[in-house]
Amino acid sequence: MFKLALRTLRLRKGGFLATFVAVFFGALVVSACGGLMETGIRSETPVQRLAAAPIVVGGQQTLKLPEEDPATLEPGDKHKFENATLPERVRLDAGLAGRLRAVPGVTNVVGEISFPAQIGAASVLGHAWDSAVLTPYALSGQAPKPGEVVVDAGLGLAVGDTLPVAAHGSAGRYRISGIAHAPQAMQDAAVFFAASDAERLSGYPGRFDTIGVFGGDVAAVTAAVGDAGVVATGVDRGAFEFPETGKSGENLIVLAAVSGGLSALVMVFVVAGTLTLSTQQRQRELALLRAVGTTPRQLRRMVLGEALVVGLLAVGLAVVLGPVLGEWLFDQLAGHHVVPDVLRYEQGWVPALVAAGASLLAVVGASFVAGRRASRIRPTEALAEAAVERRWLTPIRLVVAILCFAGGTALGIVTVAVMTGPVAASTAGPAVMLWAFGLAAISPGVTKLMATLLRWPVEALTGVNGRVALRNTRVGAVRAAGAVTPIMLAVGIATANIYLQTTQEAVSNQAYTEDLRADAVVAGPSGLDPAVAGRVRAVPGVAGASEYVTSTVFVEKPFDSGQHDDGRPALGVSELTGNVVEVASTTGHHVGDTLSLRLGDGTPVDVRVTAVVDQRPGFERLVLPAELLAPHTTLGLAPQLLVRAAPGVDPATLTARLREATAGLPVSVGDRGALIAAHAKGNEVGAWVNYLLVGMILAYTVISVVNTLVTATARRRREFGVQRLSGFTRGQVLRMAGVEGGLIATIAVLLGTLVAAGAIVPFCLVVTGSLLPSGPVTIYLAVLAIAVVLSLAAILVPAWAATRGRAVDATSVGE
Repeated sequence: MFKLALRTLRLRKGGFLATFVAVFFGALVVSACGGLMETGIRSETPVQRLAAAPIVVGGQQTLKLPEEDPATLEPGDKHKFENATLPERVRLDAGLAGRLRAVPGVTNVVGEISFPAQIGAASVLGHAWDSAVLTPYALSGQAPKPGEVVVDAGLGLAVGDTLPVAAHGSAGRYRISGIAHAPQAMQDAAVFFAASDAERLSGYPGRFDTIGVFGGDVAAVTAAVGDAGVVATGVDRGAFEFPETGKSGENLIVLAAVSGGLSALVMVFVVAGTLTLSTQQRQRELALLRAVGTTPRQLRRMVLGEALVVGLLAVGLAVVLGPVLGEWLFDQLAGHHVVPDVLRYEQGWVPALVAAGASLLAVVGASFVAGRRASRIRPTEALAEAAVERRWLTPIRLVVAILCFAGGTALGIVTVAVMTGPVAASTAGPAVMLWAFGLAAISPGVTKLMATLLRWPVEALTGVNGRVALRNTRVGAVRAAGAVTPIMLAVGIATANIYLQTTQEAVSNQAYTEDLRADAVVAGPSGLDPAVAGRVRAVPGVAGASEYVTSTVFVEKPFDSGQHDDGRPALGVSELTGNVVEVASTTGHHVGDTLSLRLGDGTPVDVRVTAVVDQRPGFERLVLPAELLAPHTTLGLAPQLLVRAAPGVDPATLTARLREATAGLPVSVGDRGALIAAHAKGNEVGAWVNYLLVGMILAYTVISVVNTLVTATARRRREFGVQRLSGFTRGQVLRMAGVEGGLIATIAVLLGTLVAAGAIVPFCLVVTGSLLPSGPVTIYLAVLAIAVVLSLAAILVPAWAATRGRAVDATSVGE
């Protein structure tokens, strides 16, 4: 039967080309997503600033509880935190360098500090010149003394120039004593200060970001470090230089897993639909094989052999091109700041193996489904079965539909009853796929039902062409369902994901503006000197000014059941002082309670609850004193100062006065609109990721829709010829085909809208209290227009080609 399968492939290139395209693009997307996941798992970052040091010691960025704490926690509490990634840089005590110098074999120990600085509009990183050996840099000129700097050669400056530099909230002028030449291209330009200046400007005297160790044994160095830090060698050193890659790698893993998993599920349905359609179009051929003595097992083996040959060719090509697509996707993510561009794209053989296995498994499963019905009919019924599609509902389809509908309903109930705020999307999103797969399982029956319900409007608008199109759709429900299903998936997934995103953005912006009382903002890229607040408060027309610090903290005790592994968002303001905190009423804490926290850099602190306030569900955060929170952030200072205007003072007047009062300081002044725009821009990253995911799935679905409709329509040449011989003109045949395309698009859009509503409605009830999502209606209209144009084009173009020539010639061709 395998030889027969190969012969069949040669004779039916068109049908199997459709299967090849469906498998190829599915495997291509899964392979690319696998590459992204491997990149996130590896999180390999080329070492730059620390390249010359064979051993590097850095801070422990993973939160670990003290040994005595687990005994006081409830079972399972420790698991909530032990693998959490700290969001702020953890620094090392400078005394550790002295201990490392005493390790046998160690020849040199160099502490390194990095801090943001501004040279005009250019952003650079400041360092102590002593740490230049870690790269190493070559010096032209003299090493810097206090009040001098050595600048990166890429800045194009000259020795002897006087340079204005802003760092750690202050600005000063420094003489350039030398030019530093890097041995390789660096991510950030560097400015080197004398050790005393660098320690002052870093804001963390007596602390190092990392320590480079030359010589010595790794085991001996690790023993000397103990729990004071983490030792790294090789490519792992890059994580200390760019700590943001750790969290970005975790996000990339989640993104790739969701995208790849969703694409794999869509591929299963698309490949199954394509193979089923191809097999349905060959029912007469398969029926004749059964009638002449072919056993069911032989028939199934033939269908499986055909599918495997096509699948292996498609998967082989997809595995080769998968890394190309994966790297392109990674470049897009890096270009939109979803992941840092210092992260290195890596794809080995594992993603290719997974993509090949998943794709071939989908092919085998689809071929089993496609060949099962033809192989089970009795030979005496074979030819009759080939003429009319009678049975489509199988126990497997029914069970899948019931399970999917039950799962979608359960997720909807959980979304409404349990979830709050944007986190509700974590249950609302998967509901889309369950509802879609449930409908896809019974798509032929639903398609026939929808065609019956649409009978009167279609006949009223299209007349005899509509009646024929309706009859074709009802009789060929399996064929029509092959086109309805992918369009329904595309409409449902796109509509749900886009409107979930726009609703999340709208609610986030609304929550931000509800709590925002500021009329202006004073911002400093390198942090604000605390003295700036006093100067701003003295400006006429200022009713109040507060430092604004954001970070993440972890509640250790009492155990916070609503806390995620990423901790609790925290806000630092000037209105609070001391070790106090304001909490949301939904946390269950009361005034006077004591909370044991871990701040963003892992520092433990006990705070007393001084107020319990109402906060929008899903956007709860702990409010702490800015003076407590800011020193434990990477920057070390408040980056913004929010200013409120006095009654009767125009915001424009206020910003003008603030600019005048802060002239000469390394700050910028903006109005309330600038604050809102900056917050909205922060949401754009998540939106772009979501739109990329939707775009990938839509692109694959578009290919599958065109694939299915073109194949199905092109095979109807005999049918069109018979219609023309019975009195239809070519124009009437094409209009009938157009009505079929419109009917398929209408059914798919209605079903896709129903699928999307199954996720959108519960989510919107939770986050907005409305049944309808936030976002322009043009999004839905655009999705609808794409579905209609796609269906009409994919049917009319092959129908036009199939009706060329004489009708009598068309009736003589095979099916």
